[in-house]
Amino acid sequence: MAGLPEKEKLLRNFNRCANWEEKYLYIIELGQRLAPLNDAERAPQYRIQGCQSQVWIVMTPREDGVIEMRGDSDAAIVKGLIAVVFALYQQMTAQDIMNFDVRPWFEEMSLTQHLTPSRSQGLEAMIRAIRAKAADLS
Repeated sequence: MAGLPEKEKLLRNFNRCANWEEKYLYIIELGQRLAPLNDAERAPQYRIQGCQSQVWIVMTPREDGVIEMRGDSDAAIVKGLIAVVFALYQQMTAQDIMNFDVRPWFEEMSLTQHLTPSRSQGLEAMIRAIRAKAADLS
């Protein structure tokens, strides 16, 4: 996730966009920064249930306890939303992830108001799955 901005920079970049078309393009561009998953990482145990698109998220703890996240989707906007979520959770341990609420960040970006209901539900499903996996890893 080295190519993703830190939380504050993500928010600044998002708020610099002049309109929602630019914000969607930025979200898509963030998704393009994610490293591709291999076939083994597209296994059913990494697939997120509750998303209309296909979404896979792989979480691996490093020796220092920080959780590395990798993910992909078959939809460009959704892949970008994965990147936004990863940017918010980057450099966190499993306990940090469980304690951190990303929703206020989405509010600050006005993100949820501009997503379709199915994308909002998918975003919630991703967050629940990440938090559940973090709980398993802690």
